[in-house]
Amino acid sequence: MSRPFFRSFATRCLSAAAASLVLLLSVAPAQAAGLSETTAAETTAGTDRLALNRRVFDAVWREVQRSYYDPKLHGVDWRAARETWRPVALAAPDDRQLYRAMNAMLDLLDDDHAAALPAASVRRRDSQRQRRPVMGMTLFDQPDGSQRIERIRDGSPAQEAGIAPGWRLDAINGERWGPELELPEGTAVALQLVDQAGVTHRMSLTPRLMDPVPAFSVDRSRPGLLVLRIDAFEAGLGRWLGAQLAELAPDTDVILDLRANPGGLLMEADAALSCFLPDRQVWATRTARSGRSTTLRVRQGCGDLNAPVSNDLAVLVDGSSRSAAELTPAALQEAGRAIVVGEHTAGAVLISQDTTLPDGGRLTLSRADFRTSGGVRLEKRGVSPDVVVESSADDLGVGRDPILDVAIAALGADRLQVRAGAVASMPF
Repeated sequence: MSRPFFRSFATRCLSAAAASLVLLLSVAPAQAAGLSETTAAETTAGTDRLALNRRVFDAVWREVQRSYYDPKLHGVDWRAARETWRPVALAAPDDRQLYRAMNAMLDLLDDDHAAALPAASVRRRDSQRQRRPVMGMTLFDQPDGSQRIERIRDGSPAQEAGIAPGWRLDAINGERWGPELELPEGTAVALQLVDQAGVTHRMSLTPRLMDPVPAFSVDRSRPGLLVLRIDAFEAGLGRWLGAQLAELAPDTDVILDLRANPGGLLMEADAALSCFLPDRQVWATRTARSGRSTTLRVRQGCGDLNAPVSNDLAVLVDGSSRSAAELTPAALQEAGRAIVVGEHTAGAVLISQDTTLPDGGRLTLSRADFRTSGGVRLEKRGVSPDVVVESSADDLGVGRDPILDVAIAALGADRLQVRAGAVASMPF
């Protein structure tokens, strides 16, 4: 989940939650004097909410204190953070405000991997590859905090309503969109969107059950070119890549499209690299909280392929390429095995692990630092493309893909040499 969704909450939350806290603490004396059954039930519900908030918040705070990869927590006074945010979290009347408070505290670490997801968000994420109600829009946070529609699914309610890539989503049911919002099948939601011309559109959309979009897809429509789209580094990626690359003609160029890829499993990143790099080649180093470093070497995991392919290779990235979708192009770039085309990546490259919280939510926390084989720390730095190409909302709106177009041109240019392990970028 993208972190900017939570950051705007911090300043608003203090005053509202303080008022809620006063309300909660003033109920008990009134109950002793005799309350109606309705008020007593509300008091019981409030007490249960308070107890749950306490358990969840304390679990998050303790896990960061004892397990975060940097034992000094980047200089953050974690006890002071607890004193500030615990009353806010305990006063939260619902999961939405509880998790916003906890994420505001986690933001103090300035770590895009540190995030707490409420149970509804966990269910949504875990059901991503299942048949479920959808509107058919893929959203990505922009640097200015807005949410832009990157893709519209064919046959979806969004496509039927005339919504187009490049539009901005301002509100859903009067609120900023967040992954914890439920989308029941058959229940209409009110959308406010703004198109590329700045025109506001207000419409009602009803989510519909649709089959999942696969995490990996292939495009063989262009002669001499294989485009492999990877939406996330999920289980089975190495096997899938091996099947696509099997018996590939030596004159077929390959493009790995990692745009808007949030990352995923480290073992699948290693498996993907094994499709293009020699076995046992060093590609990174990770350092644990203890200070112990481990060298990462390529291990064969590319399906049934016995050796990496040598075809010319380009990797597409953008500002939403994160984590494993950054370390993979960085490794291929440093090895001189591929040309990287597109936008500067997010710079969110730490090795993280999830912890289940008492209410079914999930804490994602960085457990190890990461450096490339060349000693480069990509966190807060990202991957710099060999050829920088930006894609605009106008491009999305008319179906242009300048990043892909430039990559195809680069692979086809006589001045680009990738096979021998030396990348020479051509001017554009």
